[in-house]
Formats: sequence, structure tokens, C-alpha cells
Amino acid sequence: MRKIGFIPLRKGSKGILNKNKRKMVGRPLFTWVLGEAIFSDLDEIYVYTNDQDIIDFINKEYHWTNKVKALLRSVESASDTASTEFAMLEFAEAINYDFDVFCLLQATSPFTKRENINECLNKLNNNYDSALTVVNTHRFTWNEDGTPANYNINNRPRRQDFDGLLIENGAVYVTAKKALQDSKNRISNNIALVKMPEDSLHEIDSENDWTVVEQLLINRQKKERKPSKITHIVLDVDGVFTDGTITYTKDGEHTKSFDMRDGMGLEILRQFGVEVMIMTSEQSELVAKRMQKLKIEHVFLGVKDKYSLLQNIIQKENISINNVAYLGDDVNDLTNICSVGWSLAPNNATDIVKLHADVVLSKNSGAGAIREACEFIINYNKRF
Repeated sequence: MRKIGFIPLRKGSKGILNKNKRKMVGRPLFTWVLGEAIFSDLDEIYVYTNDQDIIDFINKEYHWTNKVKALLRSVESASDTASTEFAMLEFAEAINYDFDVFCLLQATSPFTKRENINECLNKLNNNYDSALTVVNTHRFTWNEDGTPANYNINNRPRRQDFDGLLIENGAVYVTAKKALQDSKNRISNNIALVKMPEDSLHEIDSENDWTVVEQLLINRQKKERKPSKITHIVLDVDGVFTDGTITYTKDGEHTKSFDMRDGMGLEILRQFGVEVMIMTSEQSELVAKRMQKLKIEHVFLGVKDKYSLLQNIIQKENISINNVAYLGDDVNDLTNICSVGWSLAPNNATDIVKLHADVVLSKNSGAGAIREACEFIINYNKRF
């Protein structure tokens, strides 16, 4: 059974400028649901967009998986008046309905987890034609005429005794091919419901919404952690190995400065059995040569979605994210900083990273921060 995911994206946004591409906890908003879709039971995920920058990003960023494809949608399907169903059907016809199960995923629902996607997919194995995610909210609602819609005002129920309301959160919609062909709708016929946490009901339509959702995501990532013995450390480069500055020559070439003592610290750390990995957004030959000199094998250059890559690594290596330490300094490190077992930041890291790191080192980047982090890990691991 071929199960495909579909993420429709429009270029720009009226409420929040470039909403889909804007960094939410250091990652482009659309990558939150895309990353979870990659690790779900979906066989393939299509991002359907009129934004060439997003298409280029996907083609470059997710080379480590063959599950993701980006397609250019038509002008008509990307207009403000076109419905999501219009885009779905246009896409389905373009690929000749080459699927058995169609899963619509909304980029503006960053709380979606792979488990939610899989639960919806599994519903179709139990005689359902489609499924969607909902939230059980315990709110009292009213009619326009001043009458209560869902409770007796003279017998107000306690929250624990109140069934509440099931509300669509717009995150995941799954349908069988035949149901889609017959109804031309994202859900139809025998419909199953999959509950998600109440937080997932938040919509992102304003700057205030953005701030609330971002903080909730940070809280969720931190809540899921269970720090354990550190077996792996992942390090950013600029602002961690270096002081974050670049020196240019008159010919346009640039240089970076590295602290030799940091290199020795990593060598000692590896002698204690801790695997060292490098993950940087820069595609730098200088960095590649420096890591080769340090004999670090796992070096990932030009990485923009660091969290999804880290998820792929821990899955392939069969390790727990709780056994991973991360040393980063800027906003593109933030999701990993909030997710790993132990997170560390140089003393001169950005304020947002220092706010959420477990350990803010006394040394600055390029001036002993890595060496200090290595010593911290060695001493921490002695407890186990």
C-alpha cells in the first residue's frame, strides 16, 4: 500500500511575512511537520509550492533521504481564492493518482508528531475511509442569541465531569484514494478521529500567536528529554570552534582561526569513548580541512535543518537523543539545544541560546569553550 504525504505551501503570507520560511525555534516553520513526516510510516512526502526558494532548499537539504520531493504548483492553485482541495486534486491528477492513501499535512501545525500521522494512517486499516486529527477542549460555547450551546448554566459541570468538544486542529487529514476520487474532499464517508494535545489547537495568524507557539514548542522539546550518559557530542563550527568572525583578503579569500587546545580536548574526549560529530550550516573547505586534521569522521557541512539531520543520525546509529550533547551558539542550533540530553553554549553565544542551554560555559568560542565542554562531559560521565 503506497502512502504519500502532501504539504501545500504558498509563497508569502498576509498575516505574518514569509510565515512558512520564517524560523520557528531556529527552523523554517514548514520543516517541523516535514521532519516528522519523514520519520513517519509515509512512503513519500511531496511539498507542493510556488516558492522556488523552498524547492531549492528541499532539493539541497534532504539528500540523506529519498522520501522528500518538491514540486512547483500552478499559479491557479496558489492563488488566495483557491481551496486546499483544488491543490490536492491538481496534484493527484498530475501524478495520475499514484497512491493508495493520501495524507494532507499543514505546515502551520508544528505540533504534529510522527505518532499522530501514523495513528491516522492506521485508522484506514480498520475499515475507515478517512481520518483527521482533533483536540478535546473543555470550553463552554454560546449561541448568538445568548443561550448556552453545550452545557446547562444552572448545572455547570466540573471540568473532570465534562466531555468537552472535539475540534479540528487542522494538522493531519488522511483519506483512501477512492474516497478522494469520489468525494473530491480531504475527508469523506466513514471518518475516524485521532486526538492530539490541546496545545496543538493554537493557530499562527499573528506575531502574538507566533510567540506563544514558539514557547510551547520549546517547552515540549525540553519536557521530552531525559539526560543520560553522554556517548556522542555534536558541535557547530562558526561561533563554537571559531570566534564567529571571518577575515577576508583583498582577493576575496577568507580565513578562520581555531584554538589548538580545543582540538586536544576533543582528542582526549574520544579516548573516553565519546563520538564527536560536526554539524554546520556553512559549506566550507577550510572547515573540512580542519576536521580532517582533527581526524573527525562525521562532518556534515551545509546543513540548514539540523534537527532533522540529527534525528536521522540517531535513528541510523540506533542511539538515544538523551545520550547526545550539543554545543551551539546561534538560533539555528536552538531546536537541538532544547532537545538533546545535555546542551552547552559558549559564553559569547546569542542570548536566546544561553537562555535555553543547560550549561553556559565560562570560556568564549574560539578561546577554550570546546576544551571546557570536553572537561565537563568527562567529569559528568564519571557518575555512570
